[in-house]
Amino acid sequence: MKSYLSHLECTACGKIFSAEEIHTTCRECGKVLFARYDLDAARKHFSRDAILKRAGNMWRWFEIMPVRDEANVVSLGEGATPLLHARKLGAQLFIKEEGLNPTGSFKARGLSAAVSKAKELGVRAIGMPSAGNAGAALAAYGARAGMTIYVFVPQDTPEIMKIEGLVYGANVYLVKGLINDAGKIVRDNAGARGWFDVSTLKEPYRAEGKKTMGLELAEQFDWELPDAILYPTGGGTGIVGMWKAFDELQALGWIGSERPKMISVQAEGCAPIVKAFHDGTRHAPLWENARTLAPGIRVPIAIADYLMLDAMRASGGTGVLVSDAEIVAAMREVARAEGIFCAPEGAATYAGYKKLIVSGFLKPDERVVLFNTGSGLLTPELVRGEFPILDPRDPELAQKIK
Repeated sequence: MKSYLSHLECTACGKIFSAEEIHTTCRECGKVLFARYDLDAARKHFSRDAILKRAGNMWRWFEIMPVRDEANVVSLGEGATPLLHARKLGAQLFIKEEGLNPTGSFKARGLSAAVSKAKELGVRAIGMPSAGNAGAALAAYGARAGMTIYVFVPQDTPEIMKIEGLVYGANVYLVKGLINDAGKIVRDNAGARGWFDVSTLKEPYRAEGKKTMGLELAEQFDWELPDAILYPTGGGTGIVGMWKAFDELQALGWIGSERPKMISVQAEGCAPIVKAFHDGTRHAPLWENARTLAPGIRVPIAIADYLMLDAMRASGGTGVLVSDAEIVAAMREVARAEGIFCAPEGAATYAGYKKLIVSGFLKPDERVVLFNTGSGLLTPELVRGEFPILDPRDPELAQKIK
């Protein structure tokens, strides 16, 4: 297989950079770089039929992935996650179940792509701030690639996410503060210590892994996109990556110009993107005193704010806020109705969906996709319960079983 990777392009000023060199953000303006492909050439040799004959993982999209040599792909079988029809929750409601990825979240996609390209470019050490799941995924893929990994997470990150990094052999540090505070440590130390910084959208390749979620949606809906996508928004790589994927699929001639409404779901205690959307601005300032029990969306500032907001507005989408109580309730409701134990971030999308149905923004007959970005097994402390204790010698045992 051949990758049609052509170059890197700044999403703000349009500056072009070589894809054969290590880059983070644009050297001219500091904004996000995108990997670009020769899609005219690709459409002559890359077909929808070819995809269907390949192994079920995200690297079957190799022609529009950023690694030139297949030998450099670092994979644990990520991608090709199921699209589940959640009929009990909505007649046309679907859940993209990303909790089945390696390391238990959608972060496996982005880090597989980033580590693979880093390996191809000769990188030996990577540093990254994380809210938890991304750090675990980086540690796993870094171990598989034989790299030295440094992960910086907030001190109150869920315990299993810290343990994952530790088990995979990464250097895991706990930071007093939030993910942006962890990011400052990486920025301040990356140059002197020789780390490649793979912070969210501060390098071009994590988005390429995340875009495969959009590629898969098109395939799973037989090359017709849904009416709306609800996405739990932290750093925003998912929205940005999928929007990019849809443009690339159209350029290949595989889909038309129709796009889903891109809907950002954020917590009431940390909602910079939703606020900026409703305020009509193109950038979202730092959200002070960010708080929510959903670690993946406790991101007070995002470098790709303008890309998310552009996609939301161009698609006729919106932003919706949910409370922590609504998130926990949604975790239980989705689990009991559909057998899916959502991460709190994924449950937030269902809570948001219900609000948008009530408001009339979404109609019950619209085909809507919720992204469950991770497994609820990683945050079991959010759902508490009391369990009856039975004594098999108790003569009244039968009466105690409901």
